[in-house]
Amino acid sequence: MDEARAVMQRLERIEALEREGANPAALLAELHELVREAETWARIECDARAEAAAAALTARAMIVV
Repeated sequence: MDEARAVMQRLERIEALEREGANPAALLAELHELVREAETWARIECDARAEAAAAALTARAMIVV
């Protein structure tokens, strides 16, 4: 459950940064960490669909950067 909590806290931080009009670089850094945490959560849960979704996000994030 710690992994799920980490993902939810990261989402809250991202929402707060958006409300504050944060620097795009700060948002991008948080989004990268969100993907990393989501991957960890998916692996621990042994959920193939979640792992595939996290991998797709990682691939997409690499293209954007």
